[in-house]
Amino acid sequence: MRYYITIDGGTTNTRVSLVLGETVIETVKIPLGARASMDGGTALRMAIRDAIRTLCDKHHLKDGDVCRILASGMITSEFGLCCLPHTVAPAGIRELHETMHETVLTDVSEIPFVFIRGVKTVGTELYNVDMMRGEEAELYGIMKPSDGNCLYVLPGSHSKLIECDGEGRILRFSTMLTGEMIASLSSGTILRDAVDLSISECDETRLIEGCRYALERGFSEAIFKTRVLKNHFGASKTEAYSFFLGVVLSPEIRSIINAAPRRVVIGGRAQIKDATARLLRALSEKEVVTVSAEDVDASSARGAIRIYEYTV
Repeated sequence: MRYYITIDGGTTNTRVSLVLGETVIETVKIPLGARASMDGGTALRMAIRDAIRTLCDKHHLKDGDVCRILASGMITSEFGLCCLPHTVAPAGIRELHETMHETVLTDVSEIPFVFIRGVKTVGTELYNVDMMRGEEAELYGIMKPSDGNCLYVLPGSHSKLIECDGEGRILRFSTMLTGEMIASLSSGTILRDAVDLSISECDETRLIEGCRYALERGFSEAIFKTRVLKNHFGASKTEAYSFFLGVVLSPEIRSIINAAPRRVVIGGRAQIKDATARLLRALSEKEVVTVSAEDVDASSARGAIRIYEYTV
């Protein structure tokens, strides 16, 4: 087994991990992402340098012990460490392996970097053009040979619905602003006193009610009903949050139900993952599989290594 350092770069946060084989030994979380470099600053670059040094020093790693630094996500955008164009779908692990870019950034580390490109779809209509950076590594970190032709749901600030063929190639995908909507609607609107995001449990009846209401009557009307539930029907915090979550997830649920694959694999953090699975089981005939928390946490690092080590 070989040591790797993997970098999962987001818009606002970056994770730098030391990995042995496919086991994550330790992760350093940096509260900076591509956004920090939009003004030309070097704070992200230096923070990544320091994180790499910290991991190597703490685990007594010498020159040559770490095989490569594998980087994916917004770190390959124009505001990252190495700007690369997307790989065009259909694309799978083979295409991502073949389009990797290796270089040495001496001001960051003497260990060679390998940058993994994002993926985009192209077309003449707005609906069939989209892009991702980072989710491709997450996808191949959770994909199993038995998954076959299916739809992968990766919840997050920008949730992805990714349709793959029987060979595991990305055919098409769509992006939804789910995570940011949850944060913005619950803190920046009149729903602020009705939605408590610290709630961890979910009332399944209210969750399904919220989703159904939105699917039948529209999103804008449904989301306001969260306040009506609280003020006029005395709904508990858990009930109000669950209804709200059902409404926000309704566009994703509609898209998943309308997608061709029968099998749906859901990753992401527990609250959104579990709520999505409950809604699909209640409102569709889809075969629903959820990814374990351990596999979700390691997915970006594992996916980057699988892409790098791919052989025909």
